[in-house]
Amino acid sequence: MRTLLLAQSLGSAGFIVASTVAPLVGVQLGGSPAWAGSAAATYQGGAAVVAFGWGVLMDRIGRRGTLMLGLSVGVLGAALAARSIMQHALWPFLLGVAGMGMAYSALQLGRFVAAEVSPPAARGRAIATVVLGSTVGAVFGPFLVAPAGGLARRFGFDELSGPYAASAIAFATVVTLLFLRLRPEPRELAIQVAALHLTDPHLPAGQRRPLREILALPDARVAIAALVIGQAVMVMLMVITSVHMKEHDHALSSIALVISSHVFGMYAFSAVSGRLADAWGRRPLIAAGAGALVASCLWASVSPRLLPLAGALLLLGLGWNFCYVGGSALLSDQLRPAERGRTQGFNDFLIGLVSALGAVGSGLVFAAVGYPVMGGLAAVVSLVPLALATRSQPLRPA
Repeated sequence: MRTLLLAQSLGSAGFIVASTVAPLVGVQLGGSPAWAGSAAATYQGGAAVVAFGWGVLMDRIGRRGTLMLGLSVGVLGAALAARSIMQHALWPFLLGVAGMGMAYSALQLGRFVAAEVSPPAARGRAIATVVLGSTVGAVFGPFLVAPAGGLARRFGFDELSGPYAASAIAFATVVTLLFLRLRPEPRELAIQVAALHLTDPHLPAGQRRPLREILALPDARVAIAALVIGQAVMVMLMVITSVHMKEHDHALSSIALVISSHVFGMYAFSAVSGRLADAWGRRPLIAAGAGALVASCLWASVSPRLLPLAGALLLLGLGWNFCYVGGSALLSDQLRPAERGRTQGFNDFLIGLVSALGAVGSGLVFAAVGYPVMGGLAAVVSLVPLALATRSQPLRPA
């Protein structure tokens, strides 16, 4: 658990230090502000494309090997991005960023690794512990930008290449850490943990079920709806809020404060949400998270002033966290060890897909109907996981 937490912390810091300057690099290499979002879109696309593949590999070569391979792709991608910046080459840069997105999707599967080596009653806390590592990256990642850029400039390179070089070093450190410390192989340990909890009704005897059968389980549908819809709503509202604030003449410092409050809400309450998932149960936590998403979307639509938006985005982050932790724990509960990698990879493919579509769609919806209407639509969509999570559960066969 400590190894996974440290890996998540170092890895997320590596992602954040690069993503902080990604819009600047896009404009510099593309020669137009129109390219500002190119890196983010490519990054999310890379994450979505390989998420299912990482899950399949986890079942075939193990958890440690897959995580190491994924982060190794990130090392190569970040190094290519840094070199491309120095050579002023846009398309190789985007290829490198896509590799970093692939690494990100592999690292995110670490939360499921933490869950499967924990007993059912502690899975929520295990997932939340790994998610908490993202807080470290969110807080300290931006502080690495200036030193990394200054060091690159000192050696005669473009200062924007420095953060990507720092990312490559961070990912390489994570690969080394996983090789040395993620032992025994989590897949084997998970089999032992599952054997100790054979009375768990979510782990019936029998062969590995096909994916369609797993997706037909009511709790699996609730979990995936919470994860996918929570992500879509969060991305749509978060991405466009800065544009909305700019249109109302907010200073950049005010915009940064609102986004910071959102990031704080996303990660800072992970320790609490994990305990609630184990104490309340997965469905009540998902319902609370979906309710928070509904409230945040409606609140954000009320006023363009600073404090209402900061409060709404904080609540948006909290709602996402509850849905993310509760949904991840509930999905883990439904799966046997042999089913986990593939199913969880498919789930994260859906999350990556809606992240990319949400980032693009938010601008289109905002331009068509405006921020208040978009907030209302997002609130309506958030009712889906709320309704599913509060719906009576069917009786399980004895």
